[in-house]
Amino acid sequence: MSAPAPRPTELPALPATFRPTLTRVVLLAVGAAMFVVITAVALILENLSAGERTSFVFVALLFFGVLAMLSRPRVTADETGITVVNITRTRRLAWAEILRVNLRAGDPWVFLDLSDGTSLPALGIQPGIARERAISDARTLRALAEFHGSGVNDATENG
Repeated sequence: MSAPAPRPTELPALPATFRPTLTRVVLLAVGAAMFVVITAVALILENLSAGERTSFVFVALLFFGVLAMLSRPRVTADETGITVVNITRTRRLAWAEILRVNLRAGDPWVFLDLSDGTSLPALGIQPGIARERAISDARTLRALAEFHGSGVNDATENG
């Protein structure tokens, strides 16, 4: 059996945002490069009509838009809960709704076990390119959920 994972000693200042920054940079850079290359090809090719050139640029914008959507995920924590922004959906959760923050070996991203019996993927913390950062972010989010969801902060604020 392995030893329990170390807990963050200090919680971050809220609001705090967790996102796969390196993945985001790569997706947006590739999208911008694809847009520039496809647009340049449309302008360089001599035998294209204006409509064909426009369709090239439209397709380039479409590719960039898809990659921008893929770079959208994030998790933002504040005093009242978290906002999970995935590719096409955004969900707001109160701290009490989060029972557990999971990032197991082999998981593509963090999963949040919720009080309604469901699990919500939080794509804003994913170990794809920056594994150590994702593990640290998952531990921090877990500590925040345990602190705010347990009522510990209520006792310190009121007493």
